[in-house]
Amino acid sequence: MALLMFRLRSLLLFIFLVSLDMNISSAKISYNVLTYGARPDGKTDSTQAFQDAWAAACGSTDSTMIYIPKGRYLLGAVAFTGGKCKSPGITIRIDGTLVAPEDYRILGRAQNWLSFERVSGVSIVGGALDAKGSPLWDCKANGSNCPAGATTLSFVNSNNIRIDGLLSLNSQMFHVVIYGCQNVQVQGVRVIAAGDSPNTDGIHVQLSTDVVITNSSIETGDDCISIGPGTKNLWIERVSCGPGHGISIGSLAKTTEEPGVQNVTVKSTIFSGTTNGFRIKSWARQSTGFVRAIRFIGATMINVRNPIIIDQNYCPHNLNCPNQVSGVQISDVIYQGIRGTSATPVAIKFDCSLKYPCTGIRLQDVNLTYSNKQARSTCTNAIGKTSGQVQPDICL
Repeated sequence: MALLMFRLRSLLLFIFLVSLDMNISSAKISYNVLTYGARPDGKTDSTQAFQDAWAAACGSTDSTMIYIPKGRYLLGAVAFTGGKCKSPGITIRIDGTLVAPEDYRILGRAQNWLSFERVSGVSIVGGALDAKGSPLWDCKANGSNCPAGATTLSFVNSNNIRIDGLLSLNSQMFHVVIYGCQNVQVQGVRVIAAGDSPNTDGIHVQLSTDVVITNSSIETGDDCISIGPGTKNLWIERVSCGPGHGISIGSLAKTTEEPGVQNVTVKSTIFSGTTNGFRIKSWARQSTGFVRAIRFIGATMINVRNPIIIDQNYCPHNLNCPNQVSGVQISDVIYQGIRGTSATPVAIKFDCSLKYPCTGIRLQDVNLTYSNKQARSTCTNAIGKTSGQVQPDICL
């Protein structure tokens, strides 16, 4: 029933997106950032020009478009807010590239580079975002008074959002964050960052409902897609990941009072040389959180270190969680049609909580090998069953 309801919501979201496409094509008024003083030379600060174009588009009672022609546009940290917007739909059409300041400390002290807060009906179509994050990564590698860094693109407390055909390069921290949002589609997005770049998650979803991520390619130094607490009705399909840390639910149980993750479907994915494939991870400490109704369907693993893993005993550096057990309850998780190679002898690892074992784990038609040999599985406090051919032999 939960999956049926999610598919119904997905259909409704599709209908919304079709109407959104119509709004894009029928936008009556276009605002060119060049008109407001932006310069496509990559050197002139165009932050104010972009803010002025946004204010003009928001002030219109018609569907509008902000147009960014070819060229490179230097932007500092900027927040686009929608609290007083009159326009029912704003499309930001990017034919050029937005570039961050050369001095990484300018963005590094900000939480976000480009943020959208309390907006509705906003679409970002095309273009590239070059955050120039590598100098900050180098600083962190040397450990010398480095700022935390900024997320490249964030949507917060917003609804009816579309990100289509965007390229995100070398983010200082997360590339794209969807937080506290409803009805979001991310499609045709490409994320590129070095495999050793720290905390550069490709797409992070949290406290959000009815999010669809499709036809995207993610190469980064952390999770390709990370799924945080309060995520409900998330559909991921035709996504390639590598390098990176895989698709992860968690870390969960960061706080005692935490909403759960439910109704997540991941289909037709490819993982190449990643640390993990499908991972569910929670801290080893008390929490009200949960994970349920998760579907991992149709995946190819190519030399993946942990193709399938549940880790409920996460306790890095043995700080704030020694001798505790996870309170996150994990149930109704299906792994179906997963094939490929593991980079380690243990291809399937279920390390679940002693107090709250994983229940309803189901594996169907799984074939994972290690160095052309049979791989192994390990299970702790995991309850479930298999059907069809499952290799390695499962220890549930």
